[in-house]
Amino acid sequence: MRHTVRANHRTGPRRFGRTGGVVLCTLCAVAAAPLAAPGPPDAGRPPDRSTRVTSEVLRLAEEAAQARQRYERVRRAAKGQRARAEELGRTLRVRGAVRSALRDDAGAAARAQYRTGGFTVGLDGGDGAGGAEEELDDPVELVARQVPAVRRRARLGRMLVEEERTSRRLEAEARSLAVSRSGLDRDGARLGEAIRTVEARLADSRDDLNAVAQAALDSGRCAPVDLAGDRAGPAVERAAARSARPAREWTRPVVSYELSAGFGGVGANWAGGHTGQDFAVPAGTPVRAVGAGTVVAAGCGGPFGISLVVEHENGWYSQYAHLAVPLAEPGRRVRAGQWIGLSGTTGNSTGPHLHFEIRSTPEFGSAVDPVEWLGERGVRL
Repeated sequence: MRHTVRANHRTGPRRFGRTGGVVLCTLCAVAAAPLAAPGPPDAGRPPDRSTRVTSEVLRLAEEAAQARQRYERVRRAAKGQRARAEELGRTLRVRGAVRSALRDDAGAAARAQYRTGGFTVGLDGGDGAGGAEEELDDPVELVARQVPAVRRRARLGRMLVEEERTSRRLEAEARSLAVSRSGLDRDGARLGEAIRTVEARLADSRDDLNAVAQAALDSGRCAPVDLAGDRAGPAVERAAARSARPAREWTRPVVSYELSAGFGGVGANWAGGHTGQDFAVPAGTPVRAVGAGTVVAAGCGGPFGISLVVEHENGWYSQYAHLAVPLAEPGRRVRAGQWIGLSGTTGNSTGPHLHFEIRSTPEFGSAVDPVEWLGERGVRL
């Protein structure tokens, strides 16, 4: 779904205005950005703090997502119960009026029979309920014409009993709903507080992640973090495994996002136009390979900050820039949907987001519109 562009997220190569009228060439800067060369699995093993902070961000994000899902289920249940309670209230009011009318009708019939000694007939030859009464001398005819009135009284009595039974059942349901709604309100308040708590901790962890990313850039050593096994924890490992099982060959680079700066944007923010599509996401959001392929380059500095380039089997390349942490290194085979990094705000960026490009070569300068490219492969943003 396309979202409103957020002006505060600036991404991709930008024009830097400093002294005189000197303009830095982002093409040169990108070309000069260091690339991490493939190495043995243990080479460039990340510091323990990187793994710990990365895992904590992912764990808290998963915990917050689950808490929000539980809260949403409680909210929907409470909404459904409120609607049912309102429906019961309307139904009970209607049935109360029906019971009142039945009692009045049954009472009128009983009083009429009492006045006539049990023989009540109407002038219309009916059951005595509608019109003036007449006196008949023939007892056989009196008995014959009394039968409908007796049956009517019995029928009114049965209807009244049934209405009272139904009303008692509905009133019991209404009382039960009131108790259940009270419990749901308490659950909602408790979950709301839990969400606020975990999101506060998550915000702190995201700050730590940004600090880790900046330290990596300062050192020129942007080593990938290994989330396999116990290093990340079972919840993170399960979430990563779920993301790597997309139903189709191509997928979005992030799951939940707002589209911000688009391809081809011009202005003071970019020298020569914006070369990708920006996805506004919080720092620490898992970034996924849009399709199967091999990581062929890893940047650690320059306008793109921490970045990865994936070569796909069809000859196209995808780039993922401004990352906080890479989760893959050059030479690694990746699947569509597999986590390859966490979003951040490294490089030429004024806010956390993912800068995503599709290129015909691995180098800067060969980009095409990524929204159209994904759309041609069945992926709608």
